[in-house]
Amino acid sequence: MAHPERIGPPAAVALVVAAWLAACNPFAPALEEGSAFGDLLGDPTTVDGFFTNFRNAYELRDLSLYEPLLDSQFVFAWRDYDAQIDREWGFAEDLETTRRLFANSALIRLQWSQVLSQDELEPKTRMRIIRSFNLTITLESGDVFRGDGNVNFTLARRDSTRAWRLVRWRDESEF
Repeated sequence: MAHPERIGPPAAVALVVAAWLAACNPFAPALEEGSAFGDLLGDPTTVDGFFTNFRNAYELRDLSLYEPLLDSQFVFAWRDYDAQIDREWGFAEDLETTRRLFANSALIRLQWSQVLSQDELEPKTRMRIIRSFNLTITLESGDVFRGDGNVNFTLARRDSTRAWRLVRWRDESEF
């Protein structure tokens, strides 16, 4: 009878292979360092992360991702060229308008382009960023709207460890 403490080479190889197979699931995705969501969620304490999260909220048509990007004092402003006046609305109206847009869209694609201007209004807590974009909205009806232009965003936060919030959005787009 063989001694259990003396395992020959073929048995040792078989034991190692059996242990490896028991610990390995060939159908499971490989583990990677970092967030499981990768590039989906940006770091909200950075300006780039804010823009990533904004794009994802639009493309996923997800109000639960969009709402946290807005400050409670948020104002959306645009030029009404027909009436030749500037108009604006606040937080609640923007959420309702965005909810309707998301609900009636089959697909939204938002591409951020170059940053045209970035000014620090208050050190590390308030910034104004003008950035160009391209937006394509495909409605449930099949109608497609394309537009481009610039957003003029004012972002704010209480301190440099907090997430950026959109305080004011001046729309400078071509729709």
